[in-house]
Amino acid sequence: MKRFGIRPLGVLAAGTAVLLVASACGGGSNSSGGAPNAAPTDKVLHLSFLQDPGQPPDPDIFYAGQGLLLTMNTYEGLLDYKAGTDKPEIEPLLATEWTESPDHRVFTFKLREGVKFHDGTPFTADAVKASFDRRLAVNQGPAYMVSDIESVTTQGDHAVTVTLKGPNSAFLDYIACPYGPRMVSPEGLKKFGGTDNAEQYLTTHDLGTGPYTLTAAEVGSRYALEAYPDYWGPKPYFEKVEIPVITDVSAQQLQFNNGQIAAILHDLPSSAVGQYLNNDKFSHYSLPTMMSNYLYLNPHKGMLTDAANRNAVLKAIDVDTLVKQTYFGRGKVADQIYPPRMLSTDFAKQNLTLDASALTTLAASLPADQKSLTVGYDSSNPDNQLISNLIQTQLAAAGLTAKVQAYPTSEIYGWIGSDGQSAPDILTALAWPDAPSPYTWGHISWDPDGGLNYLGCSAPPVTDALAKGLVSGAPADFGAAGDEAIKTGCWLNIADVDDFVVAQPWLKGVEQAHVVTNPNSLRLAALSVG
Repeated sequence: MKRFGIRPLGVLAAGTAVLLVASACGGGSNSSGGAPNAAPTDKVLHLSFLQDPGQPPDPDIFYAGQGLLLTMNTYEGLLDYKAGTDKPEIEPLLATEWTESPDHRVFTFKLREGVKFHDGTPFTADAVKASFDRRLAVNQGPAYMVSDIESVTTQGDHAVTVTLKGPNSAFLDYIACPYGPRMVSPEGLKKFGGTDNAEQYLTTHDLGTGPYTLTAAEVGSRYALEAYPDYWGPKPYFEKVEIPVITDVSAQQLQFNNGQIAAILHDLPSSAVGQYLNNDKFSHYSLPTMMSNYLYLNPHKGMLTDAANRNAVLKAIDVDTLVKQTYFGRGKVADQIYPPRMLSTDFAKQNLTLDASALTTLAASLPADQKSLTVGYDSSNPDNQLISNLIQTQLAAAGLTAKVQAYPTSEIYGWIGSDGQSAPDILTALAWPDAPSPYTWGHISWDPDGGLNYLGCSAPPVTDALAKGLVSGAPADFGAAGDEAIKTGCWLNIADVDDFVVAQPWLKGVEQAHVVTNPNSLRLAALSVG
């Protein structure tokens, strides 16, 4: 999972307004002169990946960051989240109507008629069970979302009832979220299933119902999409999408500046953000997400084994400085331990009052071998390198010596479930939830078996409150879990981070194509030229 990214309300906020913290400036000249790049006339959209997605564009395997652009435009689920809003709001997709029982166990869906899979076969209720079964059989990271299904019962071709083994207030979030179960052609699975549930086939093909179909998946080189002519919804303006893999940030920016690619959707370093904010040749957008930049403290090493010491370290971190120097124009200081737009701001509030006195006193009393710490970050994230360097300076002012070290993503995930001794004392990481459910975020991040609990911190009161919230869906239960997580001193939400997108001025519909739950991605069918 290459997502620092991550994973995972019973009650979702309704009536959300569009938050377009956007500055879309087309035309004119920049400081170096030159006219805006011309719009294409061939209806081919050129984008890019800064890194290869790292996993096949198979909706039951893909669980990373870059690559949602592929899975979310080729596959569709029963429900989705609205685009162009600043808060998650579920809307119909392949299901036009749905109901939920009061105990969060039984869900009924009325299915859209006239939908075809990309292999030409019709979408019917049988596809729901086949798709859920396939996700369980593949048994990769996203499988947990359907693991508690007790039965799937069809009522004709266009209605289905899903019954769970127990209450789950997050289930509709699972169904709608970007990593949730997508509908896959049952006939295609039969034809190409082989002995691996069609996993090999879906590395270079797709069996979805989305507006685009996958036409190329050349790992490390390029990916391509083509508009599906029998798509049930509005036809996309762009008939083809080319997505080369450009592994050098400077090369990516050069191609964008020269008009070779239409937009850069993610991972621009702070230095580049500053340049584009002051460049009126291009459009730029700071779009709402559920991403946060987190600080993790290792409870298994040195003086950080004591919760009071961990909290002393956190209070010595000047969060305002970190955010101002790293996320100007695209982020703000986080008030809550949860990611943004997940829970009412009344709950799980962090105390970010800067006070280094306790850490300074502690550092003076520590033995020499406990005065040195390692601050780690994902080697692919230049922003967290900057944050780690700033933290190094702040800890030095309190009397601690900190070494900054980069770690590859694969090594970071290898710490999960270990004794924590090979992990750094402190880790900085960008993360986002699978789904807007506070349960999912808390379980994955704070429970002992959580898939993003990198440094192995947990506490029974956290787990108990999360389990209670899963059944009730009550924000107060999730708020209590967040309060208990804060007490451990293992986590600090530094910043709530937007998607900063730069685009050619002729590319229209960027705000309307962006979904708050889906970072690093756009709904390509909503884009056009203007």
